[in-house]
Amino acid sequence: MYNSGQPLREYLESSRKPGVSQQYAVLPRSLAEAMPLPWQQQMAQLLHEFHQVYAHLGWPEYRVVPSRRERLVDLDEDQLAEVGCFVEIDVDGDLVYRERNGKRIENPEQHTVLVSCLDPIPSQHQNANQDTPPRGIPMQQAPGWS
Repeated sequence: MYNSGQPLREYLESSRKPGVSQQYAVLPRSLAEAMPLPWQQQMAQLLHEFHQVYAHLGWPEYRVVPSRRERLVDLDEDQLAEVGCFVEIDVDGDLVYRERNGKRIENPEQHTVLVSCLDPIPSQHQNANQDTPPRGIPMQQAPGWS
């Protein structure tokens, strides 16, 4: 499937994938723990080997924050503060977006940032596949069903 000398890099960069950025590949623990048992066994073995090899590094503690891309002009005051920006009205009455250091942000309508959001991945899940058909599109539940 991936024949290069770096198949994991090739896979992660082949197309946009959920939970993958330039620096990290994040797996929601609830979904990983809900995988079929053979998958869990394979993943546990791979992670065991991974941690054995890299345990000597000074690992920080990671804080993963669910986020989504939003246009700067669509953010409220709290969200602007979260991403280190603020907005002010100039002498002509126009909105001016600035970085925390005061530098003006040109074309704020086209400037996107990552802003935190509620996590759409359920944290407690007995069967992660119960509401997901084979193609991966969540099914709408009828009102009153659970």
